[in-house]
Parts: sequence; structure tokens; C-alpha cells
Amino acid sequence: MRQNSIHSLICLAGLLLSSTLTHADTQGNTAMEHAQIQSIVDANNAAVSAGDIEAALATFEPNAVMVAQPGMAVAGTSALRAAFRQFLAINPKVTVTGQDVIQADDLALHSFTWKMAASAPDGSPIEQTGFSTVVLRKQADGRWLMVIDNPFADAILK
Repeated sequence: MRQNSIHSLICLAGLLLSSTLTHADTQGNTAMEHAQIQSIVDANNAAVSAGDIEAALATFEPNAVMVAQPGMAVAGTSALRAAFRQFLAINPKVTVTGQDVIQADDLALHSFTWKMAASAPDGSPIEQTGFSTVVLRKQADGRWLMVIDNPFADAILK
């Protein structure tokens, strides 16, 4: 009887250790995935700040939807290109001030607060802050791309 108890304890310890290692591995993979997701959003914001429309578009799926201004969504690469062309005319510099990622398999929700400094056509400064939500999808090649981008998610609160 005592030998069975010891054997049971060894099996239980092995199971717990295996479970802990699996949980740690899952957390490590999740952290890597979240870093990849954040890097896509960071790449988009860097492209916008650099005025690089093509680099910004490279962070989106071809049929992605973006809220170009509150209440106005555009879809597809051509429409996104036109929206970015108009937006980049004010020379925006975007800074992420806080972010969070929630992931479910091959979908992720990236939420973040941002600050933007830009110049109106007359040269006067523009400063805005906001809350953005972005839905991303993991591609077959392992990359994450944006599917829905709403930089004006807080507009419904105003």
C-alpha cells in the first residue's frame, strides 16, 4: 500500500510539473504572439509618422476596414490608400501612450491610447488624443495583419 502511495505521489508530481511547464510554455508563446501583434501596430504608427503610405498599407489585409474619421469607414486597399493620403497631408506624428492585447487563436484585439501632433494646412498646430481598437488576424505565413482599425473608438463617448 505504501509503495502505491509513493508511486501515486510521483505520478502526481510529474503531472503537476508537466502542467506547470506547459502553462509556462503557453505564456511564453502568448507573450511572443502579443509582441508580434504590437509590432504590427507599431509599424503602422511609425509608417504614418514617416509619411509612408505603402508601409502603412502593408500592415493591413487587402480587404481591411478602417475608420477614416468618426462615422466614416473605408474598406479595401484603394480606399485605405486615399484615406491615408488625406491624413498624411497634415504630417501626423503618433505616439502610443498605453496598450493591451487580447488574443483568441488567430484573432487579436489590440487596444491603445494615443497622442498625435500635426500641422493644419495653415501651419497651425493640431494636437489630439484618443483611444484606438484594432482587430488583427494571423496569416497562413504566421504574420499578423490588421483587419479592422478604428482610431476613433472613443468617439462614441463624446
